[in-house]
Amino acid sequence: MKHFMLGTATAALLALGSIASAADLKMSHVRPQDATIDVELRAFAEKVDAATGGDVKITLFPASALGDYTSVQERISVGAIDMATQPAATAADRKMQISSFPYLAANWAQAREIYGPGGVVRDVMADLYAKQDITMLAAYPVYFGGISLNTDAVHPGDPSPNGIKVRVPGIKSFQLTGEALGYIPSPIPFSEAFTAIQTGVVDGVIGSGAEGYYASFRDVTKTYIPANTHFEVWYMIISNESLAELDAEDQAALKAEAEAFEATRWTVAEADQGKNEQRLADDLGTTVVELSDAELAAMAAKVRADVWPVVLEDVGVEWGQGILDQIGK
Repeated sequence: MKHFMLGTATAALLALGSIASAADLKMSHVRPQDATIDVELRAFAEKVDAATGGDVKITLFPASALGDYTSVQERISVGAIDMATQPAATAADRKMQISSFPYLAANWAQAREIYGPGGVVRDVMADLYAKQDITMLAAYPVYFGGISLNTDAVHPGDPSPNGIKVRVPGIKSFQLTGEALGYIPSPIPFSEAFTAIQTGVVDGVIGSGAEGYYASFRDVTKTYIPANTHFEVWYMIISNESLAELDAEDQAALKAEAEAFEATRWTVAEADQGKNEQRLADDLGTTVVELSDAELAAMAAKVRADVWPVVLEDVGVEWGQGILDQIGK
C-alpha cells in the first residue's frame, strides 16, 4: 500500500510538471488577418506546436489587437505580452533607428548581408532588444519602402520640393527623409493615417511599402513610387520572462523553428515585393512609377547627405558611424 501511494504521488508530481511546462503564448502583429505575415505566422505556430509535442501553443493577435507596436514592445519588455513580430519601436531606444536607416541597403543582396543572419544590423538589434529583457528570435524581411500618394506624382525622381504633404511615422529618420525627397512631412499615428489621407489632411504616406499600402491604404493609393526609401524588416521577439518559463527542450525547438521561419522568408520576400507592386497596379489601377537607376541614386545621395548626419547625432555619432563603417558606408 505504501509503495502504491508513493507511485501515485510520483505520477501526480510528474503530471504537474508536465502541465507546468506547457505554455500558451500570445503573439501580436501589425497586419490584418489573412495578410501575408498572418498566414506565415499561423504556419509557424503550427510547426512550433508540432515540434514541442503540443507543449507550446502560439495564439495570434493580428491588426495590433493588443496595442500599437510601441506599447506592445514595452509590454513584452515587462512580461505582460509574450511575443510579437513587428517593427522595432524606437521610442524605447533611439538607437533602434539603425534598423530603418534610410538608403542603407541598395538591393536585396545587400539587405541580406546587413539584416540577415550574422548581419551587422541584425546583431546590433538583438543586443538592443536584450537590454530591454527581450530575446530576438528572428528577423522578418518585408520590403524596400516606397511612397503612396492619393494624387498624381510631381517629378517623383527629382528630390526637390514638390508641395505634396505626406504622413510619416513619428520617427526622425522618416520625417527627415520625407523632407529630403521634397515632400512636406506630417507625423501622424498609424491609426489615424488612413482618415488623414481620406479627408485630405495629407496627400499620401511615407514609411511603408507596396505590401503595407495594399493591406492598409488600398482605397487611397492612386500613385505608388518604389523609391527604396528604407529596408523594412520586422523582428520576432519574445519576453525573456516568457522564454524562461519554457523548459530547455521547448526553448530549443522554438528557436529552431524561428530560425527556419526566417530562412524561408528570405527566399520569398523579394518576389513578394514584386507581387504586391503588381497587385496595386492590377487590382486597384494604381499608377506604379518607374524610377531609373540614376534617379534612385540621386535620391539616395540626397538623403545620405541631408539625413544621415542628423540621425547619427540622434543615435550617437560614434556608435552609429561604427556600424556604418562595418557595413562599408
